[in-house]
Amino acid sequence: MTVATVHDRPAASDAARDMVFVPGGTFRMGSDRHYPEEAPVHRVRVDGFWIDRTPVTNARFRAFVRATGHVTLAERRPKAADYPGALPHMLQAGSLVFKAPKGAVDHRDFGAWWRFKFGTSWRRPLGPGSSIAGLDDHPVVHVAYADAEAYAAWAGKNMPTEAEWEYAARGGLDGAEFAWGDELTPGGRHMANTWQGNFPHQNLAEDGYERTSPVNAFPPNGYGLHDMTGNVWEWTADFFSPRHPADAPKACCIPQNPRGGGENGSYNPSQPAIRIPRRVVKGGSHLCAPNYCRRYRPAARHPHPVDTSTSHIGFRCVLRSGS
Repeated sequence: MTVATVHDRPAASDAARDMVFVPGGTFRMGSDRHYPEEAPVHRVRVDGFWIDRTPVTNARFRAFVRATGHVTLAERRPKAADYPGALPHMLQAGSLVFKAPKGAVDHRDFGAWWRFKFGTSWRRPLGPGSSIAGLDDHPVVHVAYADAEAYAAWAGKNMPTEAEWEYAARGGLDGAEFAWGDELTPGGRHMANTWQGNFPHQNLAEDGYERTSPVNAFPPNGYGLHDMTGNVWEWTADFFSPRHPADAPKACCIPQNPRGGGENGSYNPSQPAIRIPRRVVKGGSHLCAPNYCRRYRPAARHPHPVDTSTSHIGFRCVLRSGS
């Protein structure tokens, strides 16, 4: 992880630019009506904090990279010692990219729609030959947790806790199903960038987007925050633990570590000797569909390996009192 010097960081007056203050309060976190890892509903007190109005964009991440020289995990060749048992030809820099199959597939087979592409990074989100030209206002993707943490440190901010993130996502609607109320598409209006059609092969793109969208393309929630639902999943600072230890979390739309290698290749975060920590990601993404991964809700949560980047995970930052 690149450590920025004080001279590399934005001016203090810029730290809260385009952030929203979320007043402290108590809310009901989680859900008892959906996936088991979301239960039980429990009351949580959150102190007031500032949070980015949108996910960090390509433009903002580029400014960070130019100032610090940071090289993301996806751009670095992995060390064989870190991935015992990995196939040598897989030890190359790259990241996971979504590719729709030609027809219906078994939803348990993540490999049917995920491809590990060498040379893929935040600069080349679809692999070699692609670019982020014209995507400055789209969320940065292909960032591992350490990359997000490095950006936050450079910006003088923090990574949000899961409770802070969910509280902000609810926008003051404590207990509502979605960030805007209890209907997914009120009056037929799409409120977030999610999947319409039969995932993963049929993308109707009724909301106007097949992949990521500009971070302000959809209405803000009650706190004025954009994309707290859909577009890209977002990293939080919390390590994942299931709410119901007797029930393993159901697999969703986040793939296994593509490099293999014993525990690295397993996606069960509750296994006895896990080597790669999982952090909680929140918010769902443009790949969440009614027929698969209904995690376009504030209560939804999922584990993701800290060493794995994808084309549908980004982040945003917070500022706390005293930060």
